[in-house]
Amino acid sequence: MIQDELLTELAQVKTPDEAEQVRIKYLGRKGIITNLAKETDFSQLSPEEKKNFGRELNQLKNFATEKIQETVNRFSVHGSEKTQIHRLLDLTVPGSSCSLGALHPISMVQMELEEIFEGMGFTVLDSPEAETEFNNFESINIPSDHPARDMQDTFWLQNEMVLRTHTSSNQVRALKRFGAPFRGIFPGRCFRYESIDPSHENTFYQCEGLMVDRHISVAHLIGVMKTLLSEVFRRDVKVRLRPGFFPFVEPGFELDLNCLFCGGSGCSTCGDGWIELIPCGLTHPKVLEFGGIDPNEFSGFAFGLGLTRLAMMKYGIRDIRYFNSGDVRFYEQFAPII
Repeated sequence: MIQDELLTELAQVKTPDEAEQVRIKYLGRKGIITNLAKETDFSQLSPEEKKNFGRELNQLKNFATEKIQETVNRFSVHGSEKTQIHRLLDLTVPGSSCSLGALHPISMVQMELEEIFEGMGFTVLDSPEAETEFNNFESINIPSDHPARDMQDTFWLQNEMVLRTHTSSNQVRALKRFGAPFRGIFPGRCFRYESIDPSHENTFYQCEGLMVDRHISVAHLIGVMKTLLSEVFRRDVKVRLRPGFFPFVEPGFELDLNCLFCGGSGCSTCGDGWIELIPCGLTHPKVLEFGGIDPNEFSGFAFGLGLTRLAMMKYGIRDIRYFNSGDVRFYEQFAPII
C-alpha cells in the first residue's frame, strides 16, 4: 500500500533534502498521490464510489502530509544547534505575544461548500483564471454578438485570452474529461469590469456547479439548492425562484435569498430586500453537445453560486469591498478563539 511504502521511505531519510524528495515523489505536481485523481476514470464510477474515492484520497493526502512534516521536524533542531540555543535562552526575559492569523472568510465558505458538495457525491475541480475565448464564451452557448464579449464587461489579454468572467468556463472541459453521468463544482476567482459599490466588485469568487445524468429535472436542482442553503446557514432561510435568462441553461432561473440584514425591508446592501445569489437552470443541449454528451440521452442542471455574496450573508458583512481591502483588522475578526 502507498501508506506503507511512504513510511518505509521516511524511516530511511537522513537529511532535510531527502525528506523533500519524498514529499515531491508523493505530493508533488506529478506525485504518486496527486496522480491518483488524474488517472481515475470517474465516468466509470457510481456516485457512491466517487464519494468514497474523494474521502479516501483526502485521508491519504492528510496522512502523507502529517508524516512528512513529522520527519522534517526531526531536523529542525539537533546536535550542536540545540546546545547553542539552550545557551542563548534567557528565561528571565518577558515573553512576547504573537497574533493568530485567520483564514479569509471567502476561503472558509469555499471549504465548507466543498465539504457539503462532496457529501452529495460532487467532485471539486480547479480551472485556469485566464481562459480561451471558446471555453469562456462559445462552449457555454454565448455567441460572438453577446454583450458579454464587449470590453465594458470583460478583461481581455493581449494574447487574445480573457480573464474568466465565471467558472462556468469549466463545464465543457469537465464533460470532455469525465463524460456522463457527472457531478462537479468549480470554485474560484472571477473578473468583470464592474462599477464598484457595497454589493459589486470587479474581482469576486464564484462556485459553479454541474450535474449531468439521465432524467434530471428542475426538482433535482431545487433539492440540491435547498440542501446546500440549509447546511450553510444552519437555519431555515427564505428564497424565491424567478425566471432568468442565461445562455447555457434552458429554462433559466434566478434564486434569490431574502436579505439577512434587513429581513426583506430593503437596505443599502440588498436594495429591495432580496440578494441575487444563485443563477441556475437546466443545462442547455448545446453545452452538452460541446462536451460530447448526447442531449437526447442525458440532461442536467447548472448553477453559479456567488461565494463572495454568500460570505457576506453568512458573516454579516455589509460591504463587499472589505474582502479585497487587505486590511488585517478585518481578517482578524475571523481568527479562531482558543
